[in-house]
Amino acid sequence: MKKYFSISEAAELAEMTSETLRHYDRIGLVKPHEKDEWTGYRYYSAAEIVRLSTIQALQLMDLSLKEIKEVLEYDNLEKVIAFLRQTEKNAVQKIQKLKEAKAKIGRARSDYEKKLKWLERDGIAYTQQLPARRILLSDTMQYPTVDTLWHYHDNFYAQLGEAVRKEYAFEDQAGIYTFEGRSRLFVVCVRCPDRSGLTILPRGTYLCADCFEENRETVMTQLQRTAEEEYGVTPAFTVQLVIVTGILQWGYQLQIPLSAVE
Repeated sequence: MKKYFSISEAAELAEMTSETLRHYDRIGLVKPHEKDEWTGYRYYSAAEIVRLSTIQALQLMDLSLKEIKEVLEYDNLEKVIAFLRQTEKNAVQKIQKLKEAKAKIGRARSDYEKKLKWLERDGIAYTQQLPARRILLSDTMQYPTVDTLWHYHDNFYAQLGEAVRKEYAFEDQAGIYTFEGRSRLFVVCVRCPDRSGLTILPRGTYLCADCFEENRETVMTQLQRTAEEEYGVTPAFTVQLVIVTGILQWGYQLQIPLSAVE
């Protein structure tokens, strides 16, 4: 290994810039091992490279250069050990917080990627084959809100009553069912004792379109017109399936039955 390194070589080894090393020299944080009095060239030894790497690690812990300089000048080994022990503990905590932040960012990115796909096909009609679905209509709720979606199942279990609630299980899915001009929120049942009190969405071909709250009524009007003009269908009911598209945000898949079989 070389005994001495030029400022550019030392900067490269420490993953810093030459100007950073000049700044550290000026403030007395890291002095070069030697400086040519005629040319002003700085030369660094392995000891300075280690010191530079230590500074870089401490900066990752959000310590200022002033604090780092004070630490590096400690002459009490017990004090140095205590500081490093606390810094190591802080590093573990910071790593955990970074992992949690990374997970949140990943979820947010996924949500916005999903929303981008929705924007690309916003309002465009398409057909889809859907199975029969048994839904329980709300006695009180007509449209989704942040609060109703957050406690969605609780509202329906409360409506059923304590005596029979254990006999029911619901999908994690919200929707709006509109029949004869009346709209009501619904939940899809995956288990129920019988069909009494439930509404059946028949299996078959549905005309669908994706939209957001801002253009929901406009897209539904267009979709109904398409069903009538292109398919000759005047729907008996419509479904607006709630699709979560982001943090505290949702869109809809509008569904109009074209051909349905019980």
